Amino acid sequence: MKKGMIGKKLGMTQLFARDGKLIPVTVIQATPCQVTQKKTVNVDGYNAIQLGFDAVEGKRVNKPLTGHFKKAGADPARYLREFRFEDTGKYEIGQRINIDIFEQGDKIDVVGISKGKGFQGGVKRHHFKGGGASHGSMHHRAPGSIGASSFPSRVFKGQRLPGHMGQDRVTAIGLEIVAVKKEQNLLLVKGAVPGSKNGLVLIRDSIKKSV
Repeated sequence: MKKGMIGKKLGMTQLFARDGKLIPVTVIQATPCQVTQKKTVNVDGYNAIQLGFDAVEGKRVNKPLTGHFKKAGADPARYLREFRFEDTGKYEIGQRINIDIFEQGDKIDVVGISKGKGFQGGVKRHHFKGGGASHGSMHHRAPGSIGASSFPSRVFKGQRLPGHMGQDRVTAIGLEIVAVKKEQNLLLVKGAVPGSKNGLVLIRDSIKKSV
């Protein structure tokens, strides 16, 4: 990875291209991030930088983090996230990373936490077909048989069953940047992005350039 920053998903809208096509886009607010730590192969075993996002008052940060920000000469931030880079030489502690590192047409990957759905059944969670809908069926959305009885007398791991759905880390790969609004610190990304409105997202250059 060569570039990345933290942002906030604001929601979705749509744009008209010059040829008249309607393009669904996700609006991401990517205010400047500040480098709060550098990691190198010699010291940490890998190259990475830590970014701070969403500035807050100093009184809202605990003492260990207060010292961390003070040492870096950075403003206190609500979120800290780490990005692994091939080369961290061009980054300095305290440096601000702005939205202008991205341009229209760039391919990016966006990482977010998917919407939490709570406990869900097999039909919604795994797209099971379900039973007959006729009166007296007695089997509409129940999962049905899940294995043998006497042998192996247990349910195999990985069996698709009802359970907790969502709230997982999801990466959307190869999304295209339709527009960059530098004045408002906004990225307009073609298609959907993981997460709910106002959810935290990580933006980085795509690992699949050909997508």
